[in-house]
Amino acid sequence: MINNIHSKVIVIVLLFISVTINLRGQTVTKIQKTPVNVEKLVQTLFAKGKTPPFSFVYDGIPSQKFISKWKHTIVKQSSNEPGVTQYLATYIEPATGLKVRCEIKAYPAFKALEWTIHFTNMSVANSKRIKQVKAIDMEMEYPTKGDFHLHYADGNHISKYDFHPRTLTLKSGVDKRMEPINGRSSEGDYLPIFNIESPSSQGVFVGIGWSGSWYADVRSEKENRVSIKSGMKTIDLYLYGKECMRTPSITLMYWNSSNRMDGHNQFRRFVLNHKTHKINGENAPYPLATGFNYKDPAPYTEYSGLTEEYAIAMMKRYKQFNIMPEVFWLDAGWNTGAADWEHGKSWANTVGNWTVDNMRFPKGLKPISEEAHKLGAKLMVWFEPERVIRGTQWAIEHPEWMLDIPEHNNDTYLMFDLGNPEACNWLCKYIGDMIEENGIDHYRQDFNMHPDIYWAANEEDGRVGMKEIRHIENLYKFWDYLLKRFPNLFIDNCASGGKRIDMETIARSAPLWRSDYYHYDDPDGYQCHTYGLNFFLPLHGTGILQTDPYAFRSSMSTCLTCNWKITDKSFSIYDMQARLNEFQDIRPYYYEDYYPLTGIDDTTLDNIWLAYQFNRASDNSGVVVAFRRKAANENSITVKLSGIKRDKKYEVTDLDKKESVIVSGSELANHFVLTLNMPNQSLLIKYKIIN
Repeated sequence: MINNIHSKVIVIVLLFISVTINLRGQTVTKIQKTPVNVEKLVQTLFAKGKTPPFSFVYDGIPSQKFISKWKHTIVKQSSNEPGVTQYLATYIEPATGLKVRCEIKAYPAFKALEWTIHFTNMSVANSKRIKQVKAIDMEMEYPTKGDFHLHYADGNHISKYDFHPRTLTLKSGVDKRMEPINGRSSEGDYLPIFNIESPSSQGVFVGIGWSGSWYADVRSEKENRVSIKSGMKTIDLYLYGKECMRTPSITLMYWNSSNRMDGHNQFRRFVLNHKTHKINGENAPYPLATGFNYKDPAPYTEYSGLTEEYAIAMMKRYKQFNIMPEVFWLDAGWNTGAADWEHGKSWANTVGNWTVDNMRFPKGLKPISEEAHKLGAKLMVWFEPERVIRGTQWAIEHPEWMLDIPEHNNDTYLMFDLGNPEACNWLCKYIGDMIEENGIDHYRQDFNMHPDIYWAANEEDGRVGMKEIRHIENLYKFWDYLLKRFPNLFIDNCASGGKRIDMETIARSAPLWRSDYYHYDDPDGYQCHTYGLNFFLPLHGTGILQTDPYAFRSSMSTCLTCNWKITDKSFSIYDMQARLNEFQDIRPYYYEDYYPLTGIDDTTLDNIWLAYQFNRASDNSGVVVAFRRKAANENSITVKLSGIKRDKKYEVTDLDKKESVIVSGSELANHFVLTLNMPNQSLLIKYKIIN
């Protein structure tokens, strides 16, 4: 009887997933009202005789015309990751020996799937030309006609608008093109993660995993169809005999709700469960960190004036003042040559000297890491191995691994050829040994250059795109090596701020310094970054120099770096302690469901309120963070909280006034009033249900 019931269920599910091919050869997936069964969707999309949801041009012919006739297999594989089902689909062209291998993961609990395409030339001769590779090339048909809405975000352009949330109504037949600039995946106007809302109270999140130049074309084909195409921006090449390559990964997560924020929160939970680096099976503890008296003393930049004695003295003061961080963050300037300001040297023009300055740190960084450990903290250290300055150690010792642009030979920058296998293997061991020898706990990687022009200038004839492919492949190999060699390591991903955020980097790292927006006297900018990036990612952080509540709360997120100058008499230890206690109290809520409370029209204006909410469904509690900006005339605004049980009572506490009131769930959900009597003030409110 049980077997019969199961058989009937399977038949019913299959009815809700069907795939056809449109006139352009695209895969068309018909989405029904019921939640998508992603395991059945995988088996349908990648079935034998079907055109898969990706495409390419091979020897001048589009793959839609031939791939369904290639030799095909799809095999379910074992998975060590809980909640994940893995498949391997292969397509082989017998005559030329080209194999397309598609590695697929299904995440049933989150209605998500992901795939990565690999091309292998099984012949000993060069392959025919491969170009226009679209890692996804599919159309989705929904059961209701109407407008599609694209919810996306700015990338990083070092401004107040970084990660600004956007919504675009897709006009039928018009492409929306999204792509980064300069070869870094989130630099420019687009984050490679977006949400397509259909007219039938459901939608799909799309995530692109490629830390270089990607593109995405989204198009509303009809009143109930939307088309998605994405891949590497430029690829036109052949493979050598026995050579293989990978392409961008694609993540799709389907959601069902009349409120698109339910889709955003489903995606945030998916990221936390499956796309966040784990340590001992738990999410990596991205930290509350602090520096070492940033830019102290002048004219030194960053930490180029720091010495072993001064660093240890600072660390002891943090302990003495009871403002201990979880991680001490040694940023740029510890390397050889960075302290020579009299000859125009700084951290920025000495990258490539990857040895510890033995004048300032005669025993390396080990005494600093040991002191951190004695105090119960960890040490994170900054590196920038991909950018190399002419005349530095690496440029002189390994010129064969430097990418140059001949017509730019007056420029100071070279780029480390990470795509060179020998160079990558050397780098893995070199940086790994430095981490081990110096007792470094966590690794911060920066990348302050535009790689696309270096890749383009060094391409082999007929192999356009291969330099980028090899560099990105080996970036992941390098990070995976570090994470395997040091199981308790986490990686901070910085590229002039958050310019390298995508589905592949967030699975290995987190952007603890999400923007190089250096206007520390403009906390409103930091509010904007938090407000926008939280739509898409739960893990990110920034820095703070001030201790007043308005500025400090403007920078709060899942992780935070306090660059306080604790030797400055204008700072109050009491204020520092109060801010840290407050942050420790509410930080867990930043991992919960997120709800913007004040819209997305233009979050950068100085005459508005900005407010958001985090709700923890497991215990029916949450926080509200609100800011009345300097030119906002209204003393109060009315907001509607989400995730609230309308028929229950809640205890609501103003953490500034230390006052609590009892409020009905109906009031919180319909017309909760936030009041601040003066501009440039903030509110921090906690609420919990009364059982």
